[in-house]
Amino acid sequence: MDPISPLEQALHAARALVLADLVAGRVAEADVVSLVEESVTQRRWWVEQWPEGAQYVAGLVAQDVQDALLERYGRWPLCPVCGTGDPHALDVEPELGPDPHWVCSEAGVKVAAVGSLGEAIGGAGASS
Repeated sequence: MDPISPLEQALHAARALVLADLVAGRVAEADVVSLVEESVTQRRWWVEQWPEGAQYVAGLVAQDVQDALLERYGRWPLCPVCGTGDPHALDVEPELGPDPHWVCSEAGVKVAAVGSLGEAIGGAGASS
């Protein structure tokens, strides 16, 4: 049995993290999951060309899915922090770096690590 390569581990982890966030936001429909698969396929080629970039794959897949959802459905994920003003989406930071987080650039706060949106959504407003 061959061990799973670090590249495949990074891709599987990225898929799982983004799917967890989609489930938390209740938008994990089949066509949306297909967007995740498309991104993972594209990022597989990217990380094969630049193996050192494996640690960046989760943030990139999250951004890819966010961009694809914006084109087809609208903003995702909506900010659970700001209770007033126009609804706005969270951003992934760093754009190309390890340990990606969803951040509200309007409030200037980290909301959750990519893959942990469920905790932020579930806890939004609970502490105020």
